[in-house]
Amino acid sequence: MKVLYFFLIILIFTTCTSTGVEKNEFTVDIKSNNLQIGEIQAHFDTFLGIGQLNNQDMTVTYYPREDVVCLQYRSEYITYNQFWNRRGRHIFISALEKYNEEYNARTLNIRSGRNERRAYGTTQGYLVWQQYSFSVQARAGMNVELGYAFKERYPYFAITQREAQYIDKLSRDSNRTSGNITIYFTRTQAAELAALFDPQYLAQFSIQNTLPGLNQERIIIRDDY
Repeated sequence: MKVLYFFLIILIFTTCTSTGVEKNEFTVDIKSNNLQIGEIQAHFDTFLGIGQLNNQDMTVTYYPREDVVCLQYRSEYITYNQFWNRRGRHIFISALEKYNEEYNARTLNIRSGRNERRAYGTTQGYLVWQQYSFSVQARAGMNVELGYAFKERYPYFAITQREAQYIDKLSRDSNRTSGNITIYFTRTQAAELAALFDPQYLAQFSIQNTLPGLNQERIIIRDDY
């Protein structure tokens, strides 16, 4: 019995560490009070990945109560709301620093078949997606991989939104699965997003733009990741 218990502990530990994703699950009410903090541009693959990348504007919104940032964009007629919590934003900023170091040192690997799309780790995010205003609004947690990818010989900083599964408790017909989507940033675009992710910026912006009914005492952005 003790031997079985020992192996169960080993199995649980292996399962938790093999994915390389620190458990950091969270949910967001998309209707919660929020503040638009900016817009940035990013690049997306075209349909079937043929041709040059598409350049697209992304709306960036902050939810002070939940301390999450939302990136809203459209892909193949679906609107995605990709949420980043405090831990995820810290990982993004750290990943961008590593990317810039390798970029400046010219050590990014253009010959890699995988293009190193998760070279800088993986974090957990939350996704809300919907095709039309009257269709099912799906929501689920998902993994986001951080790395880089060469497109037309340029090494874009890249975040890859992995598959998310929404299971409706009332109707199977409402179940939805999102696809894998990679978002590509130039160095300037990634730096602009990192600036919006900065905890001090978010704290100052929230105080200056307090929403009605939102207690300022609750707007506390900590640096202890």
